[in-house]
Amino acid sequence: MDQQTEQMLRELTECSGVPGFEQEVRQVMKKYIEPYADEISYDNLGSIIAKKTGDENGPKILIAGHLDEVGFMVSRITDDGFLKFQPLGGWWSQVMLAQRVRVQTKDGYLDGVIGSVPPHVMPVEQRRKVVEIKDMFVDIGASSKKEAEEFGARPGDAIIPVCPFTVMKNPKMLMAKAWDNRLGCAAAIDLMKGLQGVEHPNVLYAAGTVMEEVGTRGAYTVANTVKPDIGIAVDVGIAGDTPGINKNDAPSKAGKGVEIAMYDARLIAPQKLRQFVIETAEAEGIPYQLTTIPGGATDAAAFSLTGSGIPSIALSVATRYIHSHASIIHYDDYQNMVKLLVALVKRLDAKQVAELTSFE
Repeated sequence: MDQQTEQMLRELTECSGVPGFEQEVRQVMKKYIEPYADEISYDNLGSIIAKKTGDENGPKILIAGHLDEVGFMVSRITDDGFLKFQPLGGWWSQVMLAQRVRVQTKDGYLDGVIGSVPPHVMPVEQRRKVVEIKDMFVDIGASSKKEAEEFGARPGDAIIPVCPFTVMKNPKMLMAKAWDNRLGCAAAIDLMKGLQGVEHPNVLYAAGTVMEEVGTRGAYTVANTVKPDIGIAVDVGIAGDTPGINKNDAPSKAGKGVEIAMYDARLIAPQKLRQFVIETAEAEGIPYQLTTIPGGATDAAAFSLTGSGIPSIALSVATRYIHSHASIIHYDDYQNMVKLLVALVKRLDAKQVAELTSFE
């Protein structure tokens, strides 16, 4: 991995951007994608859209990652100065206790931790119980509600997980918070970079959508803004190569190729588009894995339901420990993802898109 790519991944994953608070990550994405775009625009919710014209008369291709990461919002401040919170996105309570967070106030950031009870004072029965999110709190070191407010904390403030970008002992393994889905934002950037000086028979829109984790909201507005002919969501998938995961539920492995989604809770990938992606991967010698995720969905679902329907598919990278403070990807999968996206854009001409959207 070259230093420029490492720095981009570091900045994207370490910056803050829970649903509805994507301003910081949006600026980072803009900084890196703008040099390769013909035009930068936004929808009215704050999604960023980079445009690159190959053939102005060609089809419109939308490829997007989402800017937001799972996090929390302050719901109230207790009399003792602790912050109660509302999850933003899907969390499993067992991955949350005693984890570091930052509170994003109008005056800056406050360091904090999701509090936990020491085992020394817990009855055996209590240790066996799962702590519910409604009973959790964030400790910012305040001794009272008044002091917490003097620190700048207010209901409505964003709470962001903390995990530094880390190149592990195996340098292909990269740990960070927010791979879901700064990985998709990075892939959109590197796609635009990879098309510099390369002819492509279409108009490409590479986007970072807002509020995916709370209902793919930005995907609807971006698709309505762009009105693309084909939509591709770039996201993370589930790596089933760690202890405790049923391989029948998640057969993908980190480092074994790009995930091509056949089915999720809100989208069945169009057969023609799915086969086109598979054939492109095989022609380019790009390893891939076919996946189904019955319990989740991506921006591709929202794309597909826009207007009269946009043929859409989700491509992903198998990722360990998603929707937690720290997740891990294999860098080869990321590189193969970018390679596949470049190959797809180069092949999606008017004739190919007409075939993909024909039902005769």
